[in-house]
Amino acid sequence: MWLLERLSPDFKTIANFRKDNGKGIKNVCRKFVELCRQFNMFEDAVFAIDGSKFKAVNNKSKNYTPSKVQFHIERVEKSIEKYLSQMDAKDENEKESDPTVAASKLAWLKQRLVELKALEKQVNKHPDKQISQTDPDARLMKTHPMERQVCYNVQAAVDTKNPLIVCHDIVMTTDRGQLTL
Repeated sequence: MWLLERLSPDFKTIANFRKDNGKGIKNVCRKFVELCRQFNMFEDAVFAIDGSKFKAVNNKSKNYTPSKVQFHIERVEKSIEKYLSQMDAKDENEKESDPTVAASKLAWLKQRLVELKALEKQVNKHPDKQISQTDPDARLMKTHPMERQVCYNVQAAVDTKNPLIVCHDIVMTTDRGQLTL
């Protein structure tokens, strides 16, 4: 810290470094574990495993499940019907109105409907049936009894002799089955 004169990198700098050097970071971690094994720093009998959830940059509004996409599709379809009926009513009353405003809104709604249909296909193809647009690896998870957030579930195995991380992994929503062989 003193070498940098108390400068600390921005979260985006760290995120970009992690993204650009993911393979290298994994290799360093693997080599470190191998080195610890060579020096007999691990007790092969007992490891402690624990997990933590880390909030992602992704907002809940940018996370989609099949039911959420369907809700948005229905809402857009209702809006399209509403605009079409309003345009029909104005045509019957023969009032002069600006048709370009309604037409541009209708075009936007139709474009949004196309985007939602494409998103629906992506969500249904995904193994855990959800997509996060800002942070594709993050998932909507239960963090407290009544709260759900878009986050990561990080699992770490620690040696009990010397508190060193032996293995770590980012798993999807739950950590069930982590100890199965």
